[in-house]
Amino acid sequence: MNTTEFLTITLAICPDKEAIVFEGKRCTFAQLGERTNRLGNALMGLRMKKGESVATLMVNCNQCIETYFATAKIGGVYVPLNFRAKGNELTYMLNTAEATAVFVGERYLELVESIKPNLTTVKHVISVDKPHQGMLFYNDLLKSGSPDDIFTEIGDDDMTILMYTAGTTGFPKGVMLTHKSFTVYVLDNVTPPDTETIEKNILTVPLYHVAGIQAMMAAVYGGRTLVIERQFEPTEWMGLVQTEKVGRAMMVPTMLKQLIDHPKFKDYNLSSLKVITYGAAPMPLEVIKKAINVFPKVSFINAFGQTETASTITSLSPEDHVITGATEAEREKKLKRLGSIGKPMSDVEMRIIDENGKDLPPGEVGEIVARGPRVMTGYWKDEEKTKKTIDKDGWVHTGDTGYRDEDGYFFLAGRATDLIIRGGENISPEEVENVIFAHPKIDDVAVIGVPDEEWGEVPKAICVPKEGCADCTPEEIMEYCRQNLASYKRPRSVIFVKELPRSSVGKVLKRVLRDEYGEKK
Repeated sequence: MNTTEFLTITLAICPDKEAIVFEGKRCTFAQLGERTNRLGNALMGLRMKKGESVATLMVNCNQCIETYFATAKIGGVYVPLNFRAKGNELTYMLNTAEATAVFVGERYLELVESIKPNLTTVKHVISVDKPHQGMLFYNDLLKSGSPDDIFTEIGDDDMTILMYTAGTTGFPKGVMLTHKSFTVYVLDNVTPPDTETIEKNILTVPLYHVAGIQAMMAAVYGGRTLVIERQFEPTEWMGLVQTEKVGRAMMVPTMLKQLIDHPKFKDYNLSSLKVITYGAAPMPLEVIKKAINVFPKVSFINAFGQTETASTITSLSPEDHVITGATEAEREKKLKRLGSIGKPMSDVEMRIIDENGKDLPPGEVGEIVARGPRVMTGYWKDEEKTKKTIDKDGWVHTGDTGYRDEDGYFFLAGRATDLIIRGGENISPEEVENVIFAHPKIDDVAVIGVPDEEWGEVPKAICVPKEGCADCTPEEIMEYCRQNLASYKRPRSVIFVKELPRSSVGKVLKRVLRDEYGEKK
């Protein structure tokens, strides 16, 4: 089964159900099906072929979903780009993905115009929100395309999404995800659509993130209405939940914290909420405890995964969020498990291994590895990194360290890599370091992640100024980063030292830096 059949099945069962609510506009599954057909046929009219890449650069909107299904129907590869990326980052991703077309939201038109001369494969730039000189216009494509169904031979193992994720090197890695990467999970975990059930799912996780894609696919197959927010904003979110009587939400921990700490939280009626799934970054224990308290009738689910595993591989169930027990010891045990990532999904195998690849017993910390039918097939055109991540037996080395308890619950203990995760966004320290190295007053630099109550982690830069540059200030470095990095990648603090600790072969000892400077200050 391929992902286009999610829409086909729901369209056949409940065509008149609302599929999308977005900024006052409503679209049924029948209308969504027609729009994706029109767009897919229009793309074929531009001579786009099976296997070609179609990129998007826009905030969450109905066009993201339409573009995905239109691309999938013609057998293309969907490449959702992080809308926070800078021009040089976008150029790298578009060129390495060999994108033929790119759909661009209004706020990114000037940015794309500025990099067009550097794009080597892009033939068509499509303005999504309004006509723009020198570009095709989204609505014109819809009008020109036929509403007829599209028939393309698509295999379960065909790549459907190429999703870029930060690595420990300075360049994003293209994760190859097949139709099977999503269909296996959705078919095992989502109830098929019916004509009676009305369920609404608010979508705020960005659709360039695998968690957003998974939530979108689950909603389409389940016949749920997607209530879309361009970007998360707490008061707008609460207003949408109240007005639309939303029952489901997917959130990263940062969003949940901003919501429950908001001064107007009690002004809204959020009683329609039945399920909140959270993930994409570690959840602080105090945040989830408070959330359970303020949402006593909501079922919470912790979904842990990576882009490389097509999102969720472990789940902490709603029952695990209910802290009850006959004895104090039982309650303490359940409370501790709130800090876990739960148990593996039914189609996933997971192990904790030592540096020699041998299994470790419960309680001992090692690397988490996972295997299953929906993990990535590898990194796009990077055999070396693929071999480092997926071993000969198909185990994906997650880069996370952790342990499992005697009952099979997995706990995170840190990361084997130096990757920083801020509010669900991956940040490569080396990328930030490369930018700061280019500053004329900096001689050496290392970037580490430090704990942050709101974002989980934020980057911190430890800099060695050049001789004679004692006048260099933290504000100067942070402003330089603001001009040269996506906003979420910028260091939130900068300190100066005389030298960085290094090993005998010259490698910066980040463990030492974390021990000494790992606090937020």
